[in-house]
Amino acid sequence: MKAFFEAIQYLFVDILFAPLDFIRSLELSSWFAANTINWIFMIICVAAMVYWIKQLKLHKDNNEDNQDTTAHSFFK
Repeated sequence: MKAFFEAIQYLFVDILFAPLDFIRSLELSSWFAANTINWIFMIICVAAMVYWIKQLKLHKDNNEDNQDTTAHSFFK
């Protein structure tokens, strides 16, 4: 049973967390390189937000959205 838990420890510590150890050591030399993943996620979120707002404007310009409070039966 002890070997099973040691195998789990080896999997997580030595294999799955290895990229995080690399990023942690990279931060000492270049902050921007270490935070590249964060920058990529921020760019994706901004692109998704711009797309979403553009779609909302498109539906609003076509009068496809119903902003009446009685649009749903539970608002009556």
